[in-house]
Amino acid sequence: MTGESLNIKQDQLEKLKQLFPEVISEGNIDWEKLQATLGKENIEFRNERYVLNWAGKTDAFKVLQQSTTATLKPVPEESINFDTTENVFIEGENMEVLKVLQKAYYNKIKCIIIDPPYNTGSDSFIYPDSFKESKEDYQKRIGEKDEEGYLMKEGFFRKNSKDSGHYHSNWLSMMYPRLFLAKNLLRDDGVIFVHIDDNEVHNLRLIMNEIFGEENFVEQVVWKKRYGAGGGTKGFAKLHEYILLFTKRPLQNIEAPLTEEQIDEYKNKDEKYHKRGGYITQPLATSSKGERTNLSYTISHNGNEIKPEPGSRWLWSKEKFDKAYLDNEIIINETNGKFSVRVKQYLKDEFGKIRNGKPLSIQIGTYNQEGTKEVAEVLGKKGIFDFPKPITLVKYLLSFIVNDDLNRDGIYLDFFGGSGTTAQAVLELNKENEGNRKFILVQLPEKCDESSEAYKAGYKTIADIAKERIRRVIKKIENEKQKAEKKKGLFADKGNEDNQSNHGSDNGFKVFKLSSSNFKIWRGDEITEENLKAQLDAFTNPVREGSEKENMLYELILKAGYLLTDKVEAKGNYYSINDGELIIALEEMNQKLIETIIYAKPKKVITLDKLFIGNDQLKTNTVLQMRDAEIDFKTI
Repeated sequence: MTGESLNIKQDQLEKLKQLFPEVISEGNIDWEKLQATLGKENIEFRNERYVLNWAGKTDAFKVLQQSTTATLKPVPEESINFDTTENVFIEGENMEVLKVLQKAYYNKIKCIIIDPPYNTGSDSFIYPDSFKESKEDYQKRIGEKDEEGYLMKEGFFRKNSKDSGHYHSNWLSMMYPRLFLAKNLLRDDGVIFVHIDDNEVHNLRLIMNEIFGEENFVEQVVWKKRYGAGGGTKGFAKLHEYILLFTKRPLQNIEAPLTEEQIDEYKNKDEKYHKRGGYITQPLATSSKGERTNLSYTISHNGNEIKPEPGSRWLWSKEKFDKAYLDNEIIINETNGKFSVRVKQYLKDEFGKIRNGKPLSIQIGTYNQEGTKEVAEVLGKKGIFDFPKPITLVKYLLSFIVNDDLNRDGIYLDFFGGSGTTAQAVLELNKENEGNRKFILVQLPEKCDESSEAYKAGYKTIADIAKERIRRVIKKIENEKQKAEKKKGLFADKGNEDNQSNHGSDNGFKVFKLSSSNFKIWRGDEITEENLKAQLDAFTNPVREGSEKENMLYELILKAGYLLTDKVEAKGNYYSINDGELIIALEEMNQKLIETIIYAKPKKVITLDKLFIGNDQLKTNTVLQMRDAEIDFKTI
């Protein structure tokens, strides 16, 4: 309490900071960055001030702001339990996919975990390396494919050599727009983990500060990635990488499951051991950061009066201490006339559940070599995918309890999906603690080298490896579940066993592939004598030739703001989405069908304009009837 009225300027600044943390620098508005964020053209960052800048930053903002007309095409034949699962695998270029997901998944993702290119000087990735090219030229370049439709590394990717004058800039231009779009998808209580090594950890920290806000930085975790001596760098054995953790809003509390090493520390025993396990002790006194007179009381013990040291206070209130003292949960020792007051901290709570602890900033005991073995075990062959992140590390990160959320549900996104480690981690965590977590993985259909073990084993792309890994993990979990239930005598016969395979946790995934829109785009501002006929055709019949009904359905679902996993039901001549909230009609439109739809009381109806061709009166009546029924009616 300051006694002053609301500081309007500061209040407005805080609101702007919540919306656009990237435009606030040292407490002030960066006007050029704000203009760039809002899409103003020809912005140049000139003024000297504390700011991260690089060659091509303006172009990175332009790439970020370019809208997309792309969509996601469903591929049921490559999926498992397509109609019921809420897990999603998307095959496509991740920046376009992130743009496609913006409307439907805005503020809906609980956790993002990515392992992007580290910019070692030998890896290849997509970035706008020609800063003068037009949007159309860029789209053509990143769309280069071979004759079978697979993405070619020599066309789609650019190798970012350390000899390049824009070596760091190219990487920043690749990462910045993707992280910016990813932040939009995070829930307000969401978290993001980014794996990185020494090549770009300094730059990653800066762009994360800019996008997410420096106050939302939580930790830079050091991960020991290998055992043994490791590869040498300038005389040192290189054994570690980093995991940056940011939140979307300031963190209140974070916990994590105890590691095996931490559990082993609970060695002390007392009369409560059979119920609460062993215990460790913690000092009751702590350094004071303010006057808390209720925490500076005197403790009476065996005729002694014990007070906290000057500048310190007790952690607990007198009432809480007295109860713990009577319950034999306080240990007081004397050494040379000085008293040590310590509190017992048990391994388990009153209900026998193992406690959580604070996550460790250094992770040891799970190595990259294990990740390689895990892929080989699942796919049955060595050398398919080298050095993915190990399952135990990813599961540990995804188990963090943030702001007291038990972390057993929500959507987990990985848009550098690789071999599918994140999907396997989510599926296994759900099995272990009956969770309801859902994953979205995005992976390029990057062509495997023809000399690689993966190609020889029949995997044409990295995406193919990931999909097959997920299928086999699901099959393994289902087999283990059936064996366990069979032991309990739940199966009366073989038929029941087969019917049990989809019971319980969500062991399936929907496959989608990034695709061009099923609808022609009307570009009234780009009409020329040459394209006039094509534009008029787009205006009268926007459906592209060859567009399939299911593909149009999911494009309209996404662009109407609904999830890829929302319930879809075929109701004769129309589709009902999310239990009737949205209705989409793609095949016919007549008065009887209109009355049926209105009777269903949806919030929104979408249909094709071509269904009204030759019957303007029906369209006019439909618009009026939908308006009277307070239904949002759209045609395309």
